[in-house]
Formats: sequence, structure tokens, C-alpha cells
Amino acid sequence: MNKSIFRFLSALTILTTVSLTTAIDAYLQAAQAQTAGMTRRQDRRATRQQSRQVKHSCNASGQHSRSQCRQAKHSTKQAGRENRW
Repeated sequence: MNKSIFRFLSALTILTTVSLTTAIDAYLQAAQAQTAGMTRRQDRRATRQQSRQVKHSCNASGQHSRSQCRQAKHSTKQAGRENRW
């Protein structure tokens, strides 16, 4: 009787350990599931938002012409493209 309970508890412990290891591993992979394309898209969006902020702040300052503000925006976007690689 004691041997059968011991075997059952041993099997249950092994099954639980394997299940928990598999579940933790699957969770960690899901947390890091971003592909390279998704990361590049996030980088582009951040660069666009940053360039918009540069242009708006340039226009709001009133110290520069519209073409100079467009050039500042363009320069910001170019810097973002160069930093990708």
C-alpha cells in the first residue's frame, strides 16, 4: 500500500515539474514573440513621431521659416534611418 502511494506521488511530482517547466518556457517565448519586422515598424513609428515633434516645436518657435522646419524634420528622419543598421 505504501509503495503504491509513493509511486503515485513520485509520478505526480515528475508530471508537475515537467508541466511547470513547459508552461514557464512557453510563457517566456510568448513574451519575446516580436519579430524583426515588428521591431522595425515600432522604430519607424517612433522616428516619425519624433520628427513631427521637431517640426511642430520649430514652427511654434517662430524663429525659422517653414522650409527650415521641414529640413529639420527631414534630418531627424534621416538620422533614424541611419541608426537602424
